[in-house]
Amino acid sequence: MWSGRAHRDGEIEGTVDVSIAEAGEFGLIARIVARLGSGPASLLGPGDDAALVAAPDGRTVASTDVLVEGRHFRRDWSSAADVGHRAAAANLADIAAMGAGPTALLVALCVPQDLDVAWAEDLAGGLSAEAGLVGAAVVGGDMSSSPTLTIAVTALGDLGGRPPVLRSGAQPGDIVALAGRTGYAAAGYTVLSRGFRTPKVLVEAYRRPAVPYAQGPAAARAGATSLIDVSDGLLQDLGHVATASVVGIDVRRDAFDVPDQMRDAASALGVDPHLWLLAGGDDHALAATFPPGAALPEGWREIGSVHEGTGVTVDRKPWQGGAGWDHFR
Repeated sequence: MWSGRAHRDGEIEGTVDVSIAEAGEFGLIARIVARLGSGPASLLGPGDDAALVAAPDGRTVASTDVLVEGRHFRRDWSSAADVGHRAAAANLADIAAMGAGPTALLVALCVPQDLDVAWAEDLAGGLSAEAGLVGAAVVGGDMSSSPTLTIAVTALGDLGGRPPVLRSGAQPGDIVALAGRTGYAAAGYTVLSRGFRTPKVLVEAYRRPAVPYAQGPAAARAGATSLIDVSDGLLQDLGHVATASVVGIDVRRDAFDVPDQMRDAASALGVDPHLWLLAGGDDHALAATFPPGAALPEGWREIGSVHEGTGVTVDRKPWQGGAGWDHFR
C-alpha cells in the first residue's frame, strides 16, 4: 500500500529532469499520491497498510489487467497521461460490463530506475482523471524497480443491489446490441504503426478510449441477459458470450456505418474498414443481449441476433477477416 511521505515542510520537490533513482521510492510515492483524488466510496486512501472502500451492496465486483511497455503501449506514441487513461479504462470497463458502477482502483507500478519522475506523475494524473469520470478513485497500490515498465491495475465496483450480468445468459431470440464505438482505436493503432499521426480522431481514440461506462448499469436495469466489454474485438468477444451461453450469434454488417475519416484512412492504407469495426479492440465498447422485443436503453443500438447453434457469424456466414486480439497468437 502506498504510504510515502512528502519532503521537508510538506513540500513536494519539483520534477524537472529528476529520475526515479534520484527521487527514491518514497519520494516518488509522495509525488504520485499528490496527484490522486478521492471518491465517495474511498473511506481510507493511500497512507496505511491497506485501503478501505465502501461496499454498500455488500458484494464487490473486482477485475484486474496489466499493461506492458512495448506490448500494450509505446511512450513515443502516447503521453504518460494517455497511458494512465488507457490503463484505468481497461479495468473500469470490465466493471461496467458486469452491470456495476466502479468505485476504486489499486495500481501496481514497475518502473525502470532512469524513468523521469515527471512521467510517473503524469501517469498518476491520467489514472486519477479517468477514474474520476465515474466517481471512482485510486486508493493505493505498490511499486517496484523493473527493466520493463509495467502497470497493473485492479478495479473494484458496486452492483447497487442488482444481480451481475454475466456472459452466460444469452438466449435464442435475444437481440444483440452495442453501446459505444468500435474500430476507432484499431484504426488509430494501424495509422500510428504506419508512421502517421492523423486522422487525429483515430489516433486519439487509440491513446484514450471513450468508454460508455454508464451503459453497463443502464443495460442491467433494462434487463440485459448478457453483457461484455469489447476489448479484444467485437466478434471475438461476442464469441465468449456465445461459448458461455451455448448459443450462436449473428452480427449484421450493415449495422455498422463507416465514418468518413475511417473510410479515408482505410483507403489510404489498403485496409478493409470492417476489419477494424468487427475485429479491432481497445475501444472498450459494451456489447449485450436483450430479450426479444425489449426497448433498448438510450445509447444502445441493435447489431444482430442470438440463435440456436454455436459461434459467431456475420450475415449468417463465417467471418473471413481477423479474429481479434490474442496475447499469445
